[in-house]
Amino acid sequence: MFSKLSKVLMMAALVLTVALPGLANAGPSEWPTTLKLGFIPTEGAADSAKRAKPIAAELEKDLGVKVEVFTASDYNGIITAMANKHIDLAYFGPKSYVEAAEKANAEAVVMELNKDGQPGYTGIIITKKGSGITDMDKAKGKTFAFTDPNSTSGYLVPNVIFARDMKIDPEKYFSEVRFSGSHGASILAVKNGSIQVAATNNIDMDRMIEKGAASLEDFNIIKRSDMIPGAPIAVRKDLPESLKVAIAGSLLKINDDPEALQILQNGGYRHTSDKDYDMVRYLKRLKAELAKKK
Repeated sequence: MFSKLSKVLMMAALVLTVALPGLANAGPSEWPTTLKLGFIPTEGAADSAKRAKPIAAELEKDLGVKVEVFTASDYNGIITAMANKHIDLAYFGPKSYVEAAEKANAEAVVMELNKDGQPGYTGIIITKKGSGITDMDKAKGKTFAFTDPNSTSGYLVPNVIFARDMKIDPEKYFSEVRFSGSHGASILAVKNGSIQVAATNNIDMDRMIEKGAASLEDFNIIKRSDMIPGAPIAVRKDLPESLKVAIAGSLLKINDDPEALQILQNGGYRHTSDKDYDMVRYLKRLKAELAKKK
């Protein structure tokens, strides 16, 4: 009879043969006794830590190792932590993952699904309902918030929209541009009127609505992006191959746990690989090229 760990390893190996080829001979005896899991602060450190709990619990149960959750005050803190081997795996956004793949030896193993089971989400630009700011033309001269320089929907995608589609420089188009630090902070800033316009995304908007911090009726959505690849959970590439496969297999098991999905506020995960984020790399190159033409 197979042990629970053996079943996880077999399932992961079957599902991720393409994503993680060439399993090494290393097994549980070569694994660390503790895994450190990082979470980018999409809603702030406390909320991110809460959403990390079902992931940590599943990994501990399946792999037989202790899992510690690490949060940082900004996206770069998680990238830096992985680069310095202070964390072993992390929940990234697409752009922060691409940065981590370049700077921190990160390797995507699963991709977050939205609640409809789609492997992606959309960036949105929002204003407060009743503000009179109902389109991008009326947003001119208002205060604007990006989320974080390493955010996809909160920085990269809106910058491409501004440069490519609108032919504007946000520093000149808006009266003030600032960084909020998290999607939750941007959403609340627009709701309470301290910022008039902000970039965020539909998944984090849904999360704020679900926990009662906001309502869709509080906002105008004045711009939507094309579909962005779902946020990945990535491991350090130098971990044992058998451990990486076991981690991915354990994360995929969360799809069958309704209680965990409710806390995570997503539709589960599917296997992924680094090439799924080439579109984000293209957007980074495009942003740089458009910036040169200013």
